[in-house]
Amino acid sequence: MKKIYYSIYIIYLSFVILNCLCTLSYGAYPKLVTTITNAFETIETWLMRIATPAAAVAVGSGVFMKKFSFGDEEKIRTGKRIIRGSLFSYAFILCIDLILSAIQLLVTKTEEG
Repeated sequence: MKKIYYSIYIIYLSFVILNCLCTLSYGAYPKLVTTITNAFETIETWLMRIATPAAAVAVGSGVFMKKFSFGDEEKIRTGKRIIRGSLFSYAFILCIDLILSAIQLLVTKTEEG
């Protein structure tokens, strides 16, 4: 009977000690969070570096297509569609940028606590 009590006592004590050590080990800023934060920053910068010139080129090509259509209705519609699509795509990319910034704020360590 004493063996059972001793074994239960040792298991309980080891559980308490391991529980205390686990909470102390996660008190630091985790390496995974740092990696995710750096990845979000890299994605955000590359996305904005590529998207802005691409949208400008698409709008420019749509304007030129519309300008040099010489009255052809199909080319005018295609030019308008290119301009509209590129502006919507650029707006979508800006929304993704805002979403990534919000996720980054949620993941990063707060200064208050």
